[in-house]
Amino acid sequence: MTKITPEEAQTALEKADLLFNAEEIENAITKMATSITARLSNHNPLLLPIMNGGLVVGGKLIPQLNFPLQIDYLHATRYRGETSGSELHWLKKPVQTLKDRVVLLIDDILDEGITLSAIIDYCHEAGAKEVLTAVLAEKILEQDKPIQHADFTGLTVPNRYVFGYGMDYYEYHRNLAGIYAV
Repeated sequence: MTKITPEEAQTALEKADLLFNAEEIENAITKMATSITARLSNHNPLLLPIMNGGLVVGGKLIPQLNFPLQIDYLHATRYRGETSGSELHWLKKPVQTLKDRVVLLIDDILDEGITLSAIIDYCHEAGAKEVLTAVLAEKILEQDKPIQHADFTGLTVPNRYVFGYGMDYYEYHRNLAGIYAV
């Protein structure tokens, strides 16, 4: 795991470009909530934020879903503090059963789609009736990926390294109320 100091993280933030401010992100999340409500309000879904990135997004999105649902979470990563991924590493699988459930995965970003694709496969293998995805940001990539688009997307970002609002810069800056790019 590449480690940086808090001072290096601060320097990166100072040099970064702000892509979306808090108000723009909040509006995007509200639009996602409206779409998710229209699609899932009669399905008793199980919502699974994907840690750590899905924590902030889930915390803002879930309270706007005013219908019966259940929440669990999972933690699987390919990055482990790095800026590029490797093999999938499971840290926590859901406790709730996925069998015959409509599952909504909530994550910060759809980048290359490899991690999210593997998590979707896991959910189907665990018996989920349907698996849907909600991401705050979808990165515009000029390449094929296992998941081209999420079912619910808040914003699109350019093919740059982005952080903030759940997305990290070497495990820093997930807490920022904006999305930045280096």
